[in-house]
Amino acid sequence: MKIKIRQEIEMDKSVVYEVVKTAFDTAEFSDHDEQNLVNRLRNSTAFVEQLSLVAEIENRVVGYILFTEIEIGNSILLALAPVAVLPDMQGKGIGEKLICEGHKIAANMGYKGCVVMGHDKYYLRFGYERASSYNIAAPFEVPDECFMVIEFEKDGLKDISGVVKYAKEFFE
Repeated sequence: MKIKIRQEIEMDKSVVYEVVKTAFDTAEFSDHDEQNLVNRLRNSTAFVEQLSLVAEIENRVVGYILFTEIEIGNSILLALAPVAVLPDMQGKGIGEKLICEGHKIAANMGYKGCVVMGHDKYYLRFGYERASSYNIAAPFEVPDECFMVIEFEKDGLKDISGVVKYAKEFFE
């Protein structure tokens, strides 16, 4: 099973909508609106075209990931949200490939790091740590272990601290 990661194109948008909707359909910690969030973020100033990625197997889109710009103080970092894989394709390393490829592209583009809100056990394996240990905070109530950050380069976050400012589309 060969997993291909590539940048999303216009023709993917309706399929991505369904992939994201289906992936979060039975998710315990979800507002079940992630697919609409993706549509809103695509039209925001925080959208980074190169970081809107799909996973394909045999020309079928089976996963999606989006990284958008956030502000912390005077710095621009990224937020990972969402990562989605079709339920019948979960557990096959697709999410991992999407995350790793997204991190690689982001680092090559010069971004210093990324925040994520999610299951700490899952994201720790990619190098995410509690954001609070960098004095980075979410702009809303969230369990400390669920709000995490990763540095794309050593000491990349040493001068960055404060409250994350997400794109307004996250709150619409």
